Amino acid sequence: MSTSGRLALVAAAFFVLAIDPVLSTARAGDGGPVSRRGTYAGGSYLIEVPAGWNGGLVIFAHGYGEASASPLGSHLAANGYAWAASSYRSGDYRPDWFLEDTLQVRDRFIREIRRPRWTIIHGQSMGGHIAISSLELHPGVYQGALIECGVTDGVTVADLGLAYQAAAEYFAGAPLLDDTARPDLAAWVSELWLPALGEPGRYTVQGERFDSVVKHLFGGDLPLRLQGLRQRYFPNMILFRRTQTLGRAGSTLHVRYRIDPGLGVDEDKLNRRIRRFAPAAGARSRETNSVFAEPTGHITVPVLTLHETGDARAPFSLEQSYRRRTLTAGTSHLLVQRAIRWPGHCAIDGDVRERAFDDLVAWIERGVKPDGDTCWQPTCRSWGCDGHRSSTPTIRRDDVEPWI
Repeated sequence: MSTSGRLALVAAAFFVLAIDPVLSTARAGDGGPVSRRGTYAGGSYLIEVPAGWNGGLVIFAHGYGEASASPLGSHLAANGYAWAASSYRSGDYRPDWFLEDTLQVRDRFIREIRRPRWTIIHGQSMGGHIAISSLELHPGVYQGALIECGVTDGVTVADLGLAYQAAAEYFAGAPLLDDTARPDLAAWVSELWLPALGEPGRYTVQGERFDSVVKHLFGGDLPLRLQGLRQRYFPNMILFRRTQTLGRAGSTLHVRYRIDPGLGVDEDKLNRRIRRFAPAAGARSRETNSVFAEPTGHITVPVLTLHETGDARAPFSLEQSYRRRTLTAGTSHLLVQRAIRWPGHCAIDGDVRERAFDDLVAWIERGVKPDGDTCWQPTCRSWGCDGHRSSTPTIRRDDVEPWI
């Protein structure tokens, strides 16, 4: 069945709840397959258990505005694993709430089915923020994590977005960030910013300087970064407004802006003159809301991540930043990261995802640590870096628009 067909079935299942909120009530787990949909305080849930369940459970944490159905669903069922997911209680970017939602779904699974022998949390995009926060704040709940195109370094995604916007404002020479709550923000940005900087493939001189800064913010001169940036070039200017929870937590006070030599810009002067932004009071306080505080890198179980090199929505530098945190925390041996040569966000091939999941299970069950990439240097243009090519999807000529 096609992806759209599966999502349609999931949507239909949630609709049935309004008519028949209890589809199955008997405790299960040892016999035939179980398929349940229901509600909990604030949201809806899905539980799928195959016949002959082997005791492994995957909790899927979907991305911002994405579908709840696990993209691993068919692979899990075919190999005897159960999965469950939450619709979340809100459509906002609130990983603090959604972390609790996923815990509620896991608890329900244990009550209604039985306790699994292990539980993996699988996070996509914002779900990566949920997954890492879950591991750091609730150690022992999950025995591993698979994260793809994830906000792996949590609140840092807000810092990068705000730094992107501040750099755009600086090089455009226009007060783009004076009022990010204005209803005509998109038109305002288009009028003042685009003419001053141009766009990828048609930059002005100031645009070339801006692009150099963005390159360093987002992870360096990585494969297909420009193609990925083209998709997010304008949307990133109006993302994470300071009126929103994540935007309020953003900070550029610690950001060191870098720019390539030969562009006529003194890096020290740039860092002195660019507008700086502090987080709102308490917005990233560990005591107030620890999910929006900076991650610590203190993980206790295996984590395997997949991330596109050309992702300009959840930039690849999130992976680099979290790697550094684990090195500081002494937990880097628990983190395996794979770079996916692709220009975009959350477009990872199914076979790549399934192979990664199987590798993670082998790591958890048999201690076989999988291969990963160490392509964390900002000058890594050639794919491979360590010769690890198993996570590289095939790119057809018509998948990437030519740069003219």
